[in-house]
Amino acid sequence: MKRSALLFTLLGILTLGLFVLDLAVGSVAIPLRDVWAALTGGPCDATTADIILKIRLLKAVTALFAGAALAASGLEMQTLFRNPLAGPYVLGISSGAGLGVALFLLGAPLLGIAGHSFVQSLGVAGAAWIGSALVLAVVMAVSRRIKDIMVILILGMMFGSGVSSVVEILQYLSDEAALKSFVIWTMGSLGDVTSAQLKILLPVVAAGLVLAVAVIKPLNLLLLGENYARTMGLNIQRTRTLIFLSTVLLAGTVTAFCGPVGFIGLAVPHLARMLFAAADHRILMPASMLVGAAMLLVCDLAAKSLALPINTITALMGIPVVVVVVIRNRTIF
Repeated sequence: MKRSALLFTLLGILTLGLFVLDLAVGSVAIPLRDVWAALTGGPCDATTADIILKIRLLKAVTALFAGAALAASGLEMQTLFRNPLAGPYVLGISSGAGLGVALFLLGAPLLGIAGHSFVQSLGVAGAAWIGSALVLAVVMAVSRRIKDIMVILILGMMFGSGVSSVVEILQYLSDEAALKSFVIWTMGSLGDVTSAQLKILLPVVAAGLVLAVAVIKPLNLLLLGENYARTMGLNIQRTRTLIFLSTVLLAGTVTAFCGPVGFIGLAVPHLARMLFAAADHRILMPASMLVGAAMLLVCDLAAKSLALPINTITALMGIPVVVVVVIRNRTIF
């Protein structure tokens, strides 16, 4: 326990340091004293204060919550499916969000309804969230009839592939401008979230994280297999529903506002397991959230420094972790 407490303390300090550094680093470097002055209302140049409070602070807070959300949902999926390569998008949430955005950016112009008041009010984030929620609603409906969790995994993957095919058809039929907008969305971005959108993202993600914490005990039971969990009195159907709901609130919301940010949900739970050398979700869940927040802040710093989309950085950082974990630890569960 002392080791875990020390690691949590160090991770907390590291995450806080990265958060402050993320406010200071960008196209215009800002001294830390000015960052502190802007945050506390001290004497600071008006332009500098605007850069920090209206642009960088929104982005850093988004990275903090998005990293924690993707890591928590990834841990839930890996435990539920007992599969080290499962992630937050394994049930087709990313594909569903992609379909929603594709219908909004590509399908609406093709159908001649791009100017409709409802379509305009929906927005990319709304279309993505509706798409991911509908896909997960179908998966949840199927899960009520099917007991084998591996069958649900396969069906989710197949459904996601089918949705991706529809998206590809829309891409093929669309004009260059609409196609470019969609491709840019698929690269992911933490900087497109406005203050109004952040007021939606934060409470929804917070609700998803609360649900993730609420299923910690069921997740520990599921580590020993569903049959054992049933003998211990666990309601498997209710637990699946709560986990799926948590996943759509976490991964679905992050995807809606930031695009399909990859590899954080897949790689971070493994990093947390290696750091804490634990399988207990009472340790792994908060550890994954902290590591996920820190890792996405690092990715954001790298993306800003190299002027690259966030997805390219998360992939470059996440892929080696997954490869090492799969090769060195073939019996994670």
